[in-house]
Amino acid sequence: MRTVRQIFAVFRKELVDGARDRRSISSLAFSAVIAPLLFGLMFTVAAERRKSADEIRLPVQGAEHAPAFVDWLTQQSGVTIVAAPTDAEQAVATHDEDVVLIIDDQFGRDMARAVPATVKLVSDVTRENARMKVARVRNLVATYSGMTGGLRLLARGVAPGVATAIRVEDVEVSTSQQRLAMQLSILPLLLVIAALTGGMQLAIDSTAGERERGSLEPLLLNPVSRQALAAGKWLAASAFGCGAVVFSMVLTVTVMRRVPWHDLGIRFRVSDTELMTLLLLILPLALFLSALVMFASTFARSFKEAQTYLGMLMLVPMLPGIVSTIYPLAGRPWLAPVPVLGQYALAADVLGGKPPHVVFYILAAASVLLCAGILVGLTARLLGREAIVFGR
Repeated sequence: MRTVRQIFAVFRKELVDGARDRRSISSLAFSAVIAPLLFGLMFTVAAERRKSADEIRLPVQGAEHAPAFVDWLTQQSGVTIVAAPTDAEQAVATHDEDVVLIIDDQFGRDMARAVPATVKLVSDVTRENARMKVARVRNLVATYSGMTGGLRLLARGVAPGVATAIRVEDVEVSTSQQRLAMQLSILPLLLVIAALTGGMQLAIDSTAGERERGSLEPLLLNPVSRQALAAGKWLAASAFGCGAVVFSMVLTVTVMRRVPWHDLGIRFRVSDTELMTLLLLILPLALFLSALVMFASTFARSFKEAQTYLGMLMLVPMLPGIVSTIYPLAGRPWLAPVPVLGQYALAADVLGGKPPHVVFYILAAASVLLCAGILVGLTARLLGREAIVFGR
């Protein structure tokens, strides 16, 4: 009971000290806000581009040379034909137009002779926001070309199917939830980064910061065991980390629910139960990451040196994201006992609508808490070394 009171006393002291550092809290809040807003903006822009490709305004030059072709284009959903500018290339180069279709003046003659007719598609491949429009116009031209070619074969008594040796039919087996999970794969990364950065400032300040200020020695003179001291500091840093995870989750979900997913052909169907499961999956990881930061910071002689060490620790939440691009983590719940990697694997299944058995969640939480306990114990041992306490 005495040890618990000591841990609580250190915990309360560190929380008060951390809450007084307004600059650190403001920096943490800004970093937690900016990432969800940026990703929300990214998905919104992608949806707007998709929508603009479905409803395109297509400038056509030389429409009088191919009245049937232009009439067919006007009948396509979302296509509006307008007059092209005098200098099509200049208009696209100056971003006045996204794409311009130029019909050759010999188009009608070539079509009558059943030889390939020429059209020019003026575009700028470096413009990201115009690529979907260009792709749709190119597909429209290809579709009309295929239809015309088929009619020519029929006129000659040849079945159009003769020219097609293989017909490919796409069979999509993924569910809408799985496609949404692919888009929301960034959400676990944001939460893991929030868990790391949330308690980072307090963990560094309560170890390397106190060592640099010379306030660690007087603190160790108090009748508090090293284990209670390390545990109290760790719990305080973990509290900030867990708070950052909750704040990031609420903000990210709020932003994501305002993204026009229907324009991307996706329905945002993530239930509150799935979100709570994801939150409970990441929260234990915040305790592990806080313990990891505190352990690494104990070796540093100054706050600045600790930040240098922790620059490398930022790779911890990044590496699983890199691994997932090479080796997909969804459907592999046996990775649950591996800290960080297990959280990513289980989160992918949760967002995909296929949550694994509760045993895997318990394994994931137990593994990170065990690792956190080991790191806190090692930190307590370091606080008993003279080279750590009195080293400058």
